[in-house]
Amino acid sequence: MNHSETSLALTYKDAADLVGVEYRTIKAGVERGTIPSVQLGPRRMIPRAALLRVFGVEP
Repeated sequence: MNHSETSLALTYKDAADLVGVEYRTIKAGVERGTIPSVQLGPRRMIPRAALLRVFGVEP
């Protein structure tokens, strides 16, 4: 996927790498509803700004 620092939507793996947690932490957060996600075609993606807010980092 796009690893650009300006990507607005991230894969679970890219989201995990960005905030320094494991992939399964992101997956569990999405499943619980604590990490927002959007369906883009066949993929579920994490909006960068929302992810950073959840982890207390301002975009």
